[in-house]
Amino acid sequence: MKIALKIMFVIFLIWMAIGMYLVNTEHQKAQIVMGLGVFYFSFLFMPFFIYYRYRDGKYKKYILNDEKLKNAFKNMGKD
Repeated sequence: MKIALKIMFVIFLIWMAIGMYLVNTEHQKAQIVMGLGVFYFSFLFMPFFIYYRYRDGKYKKYILNDEKLKNAFKNMGKD
């Protein structure tokens, strides 16, 4: 999965570089290439990246629950 993400990111960088070249040369399809690049990044790369990063439950330390809030308010009074 890690290698696939690296390959997808390199594809995105190359895609955007080609898009920027086309924009600079004022090619008629430049905006379409750039738009598809953003679409690729938003709907293909980012979901895979987010899944890869948080698949093992690493996100749980960032979620607020009642116990964490109570501890936070207890610790505020001690300072």
